[in-house]
Amino acid sequence: MKVRSIFAAVTVFSLPCLLVAQQKPHPAAAVKLDFEAVGKPIKADAVDAQITATLKQVSAERIKANITRLVEFNNRSTISSTETDLKSGTGVLAAADWIKSQFESYSKECGGCLEISFDESVEQPQAGFNNSRPRIIKPTPLRNVVAILKGTDPVASKRMYLVTGHYDTRETDVMNTHDFAPGANDDSSGTAVSMEAARVLSKLKFPATLVFVTVAGEEQGLNGSHHLAERARKEGWELEGVLNNDIVGGDTTPGDKLQSKQRIRVFSQGILPSAPIEQIRQTLNIGAENETPSRQLARQVLAVGRTYFPGTFHPVMELRLDRFLRGGDHRSFSEAGFASVRFTEWRENFDHQHQHVRVENGKEYGDLLKYDDFDYIARVARLNIATLATLADSPGIPQNVRVTTSNLDNDTILKWDAPKSFAQPVSYQIVWRETTVNDWQYVVNATQFAGKDANSTRLPVSKDNVFFGVRACTAAGICSQAVGPVPSRE
Repeated sequence: MKVRSIFAAVTVFSLPCLLVAQQKPHPAAAVKLDFEAVGKPIKADAVDAQITATLKQVSAERIKANITRLVEFNNRSTISSTETDLKSGTGVLAAADWIKSQFESYSKECGGCLEISFDESVEQPQAGFNNSRPRIIKPTPLRNVVAILKGTDPVASKRMYLVTGHYDTRETDVMNTHDFAPGANDDSSGTAVSMEAARVLSKLKFPATLVFVTVAGEEQGLNGSHHLAERARKEGWELEGVLNNDIVGGDTTPGDKLQSKQRIRVFSQGILPSAPIEQIRQTLNIGAENETPSRQLARQVLAVGRTYFPGTFHPVMELRLDRFLRGGDHRSFSEAGFASVRFTEWRENFDHQHQHVRVENGKEYGDLLKYDDFDYIARVARLNIATLATLADSPGIPQNVRVTTSNLDNDTILKWDAPKSFAQPVSYQIVWRETTVNDWQYVVNATQFAGKDANSTRLPVSKDNVFFGVRACTAAGICSQAVGPVPSRE
């Protein structure tokens, strides 16, 4: 028993010493890993003075005025376009006419710089979704309102970036076209962002083309965005990015202490279910389901946030197409093959969406103007504007980016082709991140590890442990979104 006690005592009193000994760093721990040693940690990109000055032009008061006017159209249901008994100056068609008139006023201020039109279609009766009742039951006129700021460069102007929000609304009963359906947040807020972006950015000139849109038909089944996305696909638009703003009002509900006015969610498409099966298999085999064009566009939004809004407004990348049980117009563009993201406020109040306006048991329901935060919407507009301006000034994305997989090697060989539509000299950066991390961590100029030609590089970093991207940059340091490589046995 005595021996046992002595042993126990020795063990207990020795334990702290053993723990201290075990906590001493191993000499190898101080050595940087390959992916840490080769590149520099990513910080904010170069700040563009023109963009900084432009952001100061965004007006929360102008945004409030636009949303207030949209609410006055009473009920902007898409199917109200078929009604003949609406009060004059109400309904979705009246709203479309007014939005178009606002775009025209912005164009007048810039000497006719905007090409303004209706993107029109007639939606035919459709089957319901998931056995629900149809939301369009007879031929229904639909108008998207479009304003295009043509790029100034004859080559780069082929490249396009688009911002949108939907101006249609809905009642609890999605077929109700007469009762008050203000849609102050869903989605007058996103419509106001697109309009403010058009007003502010139309005063500037960019090499690439910007497209400002407000779509209808979202609440009936993404009809307007589907029509425009299919048009873009069929006409061969070089559409490299779509920013969809839907429910960005910063809902302000008394007593809600969990809302964040410093955050905005950024949703994006991962693997497209409609992609060829072999492409899906390859993507899954290399774990690249988060390297899609839409996810890369989301990372570009994060980069813009770091650059222009450090510590004040934080875009958060959500690795989902959308929220549970909900959908949005970015999906239409993703399915048509275009990189697209959705902005949505941090915390939604579903009593203020898709609700008949009423007070019930002391609780107020309805998407009312009083719950919008116009300063928050202005922040969202600035993030959109900075992203659009950065992309429109960039060279566009590198093409045909690939990683050599012809043999086992701890080095990584990357190759790529120049952007499609950019005539000026271009430099390239390689970015990467650990496989467990969402956003880019490290960057290096491609010339530092130049390969056999100008559009290749050989990095002493294992491709097994990180995800790589290649981005194109101007001489001023304005870069495109990155493009992830596909395996190649060349």
